[in-house]
Amino acid sequence: MVASEVRALFAVASRPEVVSLAGGMPNVAALPLDQIGELVKDVVSEEGAAALQYGSAQGDPILREQLCEYMRLEGISASADDVIVTVGSQQALDLITRVFVDPDDVVLTEAPTYVTAINTFAAFQADIRHVGMDEQGVIPEELEEALVRAELDGRPVKFFYTIPNFQNPAGITMSTERRTAVVEACRRHDVLIVEDNPYGLLRYDGEPRPTLYSQGEGNVVYLGSLSKTLSPGLRIGWALAPAAVRAKLVLAAESAMLSHSTFNQLVVRRYFNMFPWREQIKVFNDMYSERRDAMLAALSTMMPDGCTWTRPEGGFFVWATLPEGIDAKAMLPRAVSERVAYVPGTGFYADGRGRQSMRLSFCYPTPDQIREGVRRLVGAIEGEVDLRDTFGTTLVPPTEGDQAPAPDLP
Repeated sequence: MVASEVRALFAVASRPEVVSLAGGMPNVAALPLDQIGELVKDVVSEEGAAALQYGSAQGDPILREQLCEYMRLEGISASADDVIVTVGSQQALDLITRVFVDPDDVVLTEAPTYVTAINTFAAFQADIRHVGMDEQGVIPEELEEALVRAELDGRPVKFFYTIPNFQNPAGITMSTERRTAVVEACRRHDVLIVEDNPYGLLRYDGEPRPTLYSQGEGNVVYLGSLSKTLSPGLRIGWALAPAAVRAKLVLAAESAMLSHSTFNQLVVRRYFNMFPWREQIKVFNDMYSERRDAMLAALSTMMPDGCTWTRPEGGFFVWATLPEGIDAKAMLPRAVSERVAYVPGTGFYADGRGRQSMRLSFCYPTPDQIREGVRRLVGAIEGEVDLRDTFGTTLVPPTEGDQAPAPDLP
């Protein structure tokens, strides 16, 4: 486990005068907190004896049925028996790695990919190999090449990890054609797919794509989360897995934490029963869509020549690439002095790449704060460009331990 070199900077970046475009924190202020409080009170008064007791490592059976209804909005038809509730989808990812990965086993991921997935795989000493992406998602030819290379090395791939919708950090959505190609490639090579979909219902543009699970059932473990559409503080995620895999995940969960928070599960169960949760997702979509538009407009009107960025159809993130020769990590102290923060791109690669890129999050700041944050960011970029033009490139070779941003940046 490697500590982050930029953690101290993020302690400074958390000050109120700094506009943070870094953390992927949902804006839970959009929830009707008084009504949520009533749900919590009712759980204590009406179900307290059960809510405060031990529970099942697989999760509450009624909640698992409700999560199947939730997944139907993504086009998934599932049985509650194949669902295991987890402490956020992050625990599901940890359990899958615990079950499948021994030291030096090969795990494939997109490039870039979710920072805490990298940290999890690295903690189990996996050989993390990246597969390239473009604006349509993971490139099937590169995935095929990586699968073949691992077989030729005598080290078959344990699984391929992907975030097909509004990817963290790149904001990219995998095209329908690419999804089919990915499923077929992994099926040919008998490789499990881990499909992480925490943002799938936060769509602002375009048409929904089919899940990989619906195309490759039996060869896909699907991870879901309520952290983005309800609350991260309740820590409710889940895995939908083939029966044999699900049974092993339950055993791993039992050894890791014995049982889940029964209380939190009963709060969420009551939320699904008593609250118009579909309408609440629409409230979130309207709010985040406005913020996404504010960020894209600000980038379009303010960013200097040589900068590029993705245009997400949903989710929380934009992936920006700086002008040639500019190092996003080296620029971070200047940006913090300009009172703006972001996550350097190196955290989203296992091999030190990404120094010219950054992740910008639009989910938490207001539209006005986003515009001001981009203005400050442009000031930092222009300062680095002046430095480059005077002294040459600011890009420096990667150093060991610089890849992981602080763990409170989901």
